[in-house]
Amino acid sequence: MLNFDPISGLIAAVAQDADTGQVLMVAWMNAEAFEETLRSGYATYYSRSRRKLWRKGDESGHIQRVMEIRVDCDADCVLLKVLQTGAACHEGYRSCFFRVYENGTWRVVETRVADPGHVYRSSRDDT
Repeated sequence: MLNFDPISGLIAAVAQDADTGQVLMVAWMNAEAFEETLRSGYATYYSRSRRKLWRKGDESGHIQRVMEIRVDCDADCVLLKVLQTGAACHEGYRSCFFRVYENGTWRVVETRVADPGHVYRSSRDDT
């Protein structure tokens, strides 16, 4: 039923906190990542930069336990309602959407919940 991109083989995946509704992050899945997510019950994504699967939290311990999966009307984006442990963002914030644009500038509106230097070997974006 899912409509993976015919060229890249990927589909957008939005992770949302199952309890609060807060959007935590956006990543990519291929069919294998989606199947692994279904099998394990934990969010597994496809890293475009490393060209391999990665389970959220394998390195940081900040896992996403999947509670519900939805698909949009075109079946080209999935919504994962998750129970997030720790930070979803590789920069140490609960959500990757921690900046707001106001008066011509970006401002951080959340507090870091983890120090990325202590959690990750590198703080690059692997989505």
